[in-house]
Amino acid sequence: MSLASGRAYLAIPGPSVMPEEVLRAMHRAAPNIYEGELIEMTAGLIPDLRAVARTKGRVAIYICNGHGTWEAALANTLAPGARVLVPATGRFGHGWADVAQGRGLSVEMLDFGKRAAFDLARVEAALRADTRHEIGAVLATHVDTSTSVRNDIKGLREVLDATGHPALLMADCIASLACDRFEMDRWGVDVTIAASQKGLMVPPGLGFVWFSDKAAEARRRLGSVPRYWDWTHRADPEMFYQYFGGTAPTHHLYGLRAALDLINAEGIEAIWDRHETLARAIWAACETWGATGPLELNIAERSLRSHAVTALRIGAPHGSALRQWVQDNAGVTLGIGLGMAEPGDPAWHGFFRIGHMGHVNAHMILGALGAIEAGLVALDIPHGTGGLAAAAAEIAAGVSRP
Repeated sequence: MSLASGRAYLAIPGPSVMPEEVLRAMHRAAPNIYEGELIEMTAGLIPDLRAVARTKGRVAIYICNGHGTWEAALANTLAPGARVLVPATGRFGHGWADVAQGRGLSVEMLDFGKRAAFDLARVEAALRADTRHEIGAVLATHVDTSTSVRNDIKGLREVLDATGHPALLMADCIASLACDRFEMDRWGVDVTIAASQKGLMVPPGLGFVWFSDKAAEARRRLGSVPRYWDWTHRADPEMFYQYFGGTAPTHHLYGLRAALDLINAEGIEAIWDRHETLARAIWAACETWGATGPLELNIAERSLRSHAVTALRIGAPHGSALRQWVQDNAGVTLGIGLGMAEPGDPAWHGFFRIGHMGHVNAHMILGALGAIEAGLVALDIPHGTGGLAAAAAEIAAGVSRP
């Protein structure tokens, strides 16, 4: 017998759960793209997008996924042959580096593995060694979705300032925006990228690039930029179609409007607090289960863990077996261990991830954790007892905090 009937719960780190308000907003006939409410609504999205990224800078909207925003950020700031420094802490740092190489950029990689955050001393040493200031940008992933590490973007700016290096600081916030605290202007970030399908709670298909005056000046110095990626008119359009380089992504925009309304109503500080409390509940359960079993959080240090996704090690074949059991019998879909091992390697089956970003609350998280504990029991995977009680205690403590 399966108990998976009913509404399924997608507990992967994006696409995230879509609120009913977003789904209702998108479930409508196609609008007029030449005049009327769509044009007015789109203009109103811009200040709210700036507020989510905590910036007074400009923002360009693209019809693409996060990989497209990697390309857009580079296309508008760096000419082929320029150097970039990429501190990588998982799959997505390497992915951005690959896009840079595809654009003809010279990549200097600092690989910190899959279980550690940036070593700022190594980054500083690399910048100081660049005495001719040939590095044009530092490409930094705030939260790596594969490893669940949360990197110190503010610390990177401090290193750049301490060395007097003029490189642009670019932050990939695809997994972290509207989940983990991020302050574009206060932290001195020049280019921020994100996408619609995670903390913004909209289906995949929209990409966003926020940029500072310094980044805008880099664009002006380039001269020619591929038409589609050029952020000049997208960020300051003379006509509506220039927001998108063509036809507007109409229904995504209605969904985004509904999502931003939800974010505004809750408040970004409260959203950050909610994500932190729910993440702590997950960590407490997993640490309790792992006390007498093979389950282990990929990032040992709590201060370095994302509040949007938790990557876990449990050993092969338990990771795949647990994911399958929970999906088939409890209606909860967990994330694969993306990038932790190659798919053909038997070790690939020893990892899984829990997504807890965007439209999530206490009962959703406790339900997912309950399904995981049931799977541990059903599959006879050794684990400590009291995981759900530990999670409940974290939620109770979080609610009681002012």
